[in-house]
Amino acid sequence: MRLRGAKALSNADLLAILLGSGTGGRSVIDVAQELMVSAGGRLSLLGVMPLEKLVSHKGVGEARAITIAAALELGRRALEEQVLVDKRAITSPEMVYQLMLPQLKNLDHEECWVLYLNRSNFLIGREMISSGTLESTPIDAARILRKAIEKQSSYIILVHNHPSGSPLPGQADIYQTNVLRRALSVVEIRLSDHVVIADDSFYSFSEERIGKAK
Repeated sequence: MRLRGAKALSNADLLAILLGSGTGGRSVIDVAQELMVSAGGRLSLLGVMPLEKLVSHKGVGEARAITIAAALELGRRALEEQVLVDKRAITSPEMVYQLMLPQLKNLDHEECWVLYLNRSNFLIGREMISSGTLESTPIDAARILRKAIEKQSSYIILVHNHPSGSPLPGQADIYQTNVLRRALSVVEIRLSDHVVIADDSFYSFSEERIGKAK
């Protein structure tokens, strides 16, 4: 890394640096490559892999598993910070999809997130409101309302994922969206959109259409 720079290294090479050394006659590169294979070659899948599964690989004890999980979480947080300083107005469901896909892709459960926007549609904050099961997650309208007021938001965008692969909203999604929209309207905050994300597609409530990944 010192001679060639981090960008010249493969994902397995970078992972090997975190691991530090091999074990039982296997090089650290062998261990790192095996981990990447188990995640289908994708860091996004490695990042959501349970610690128990990481530890099950020979040469990856608990301390190393925690180091890997911490490094990938730092990467996600760095991306979130960059998003918050990127002064672009969020003006389409496609932008919401691209913004939130790294956070929601490959999850085995539903999560509900809120994007808080100012009057110019610039992102001033985002946070996960709830985490649920494979098929549902609650939308806490009271909590979202309180947070939106605290952040002095003019608009918010609701985002959640469908691990099933279909972005089409269910009846519960439609009902909870309407409840939230009415609650926000009381304090003159607008629900700009509710975007449901699947891995390669999304559904926009505001545009009532399915979009595909580009």
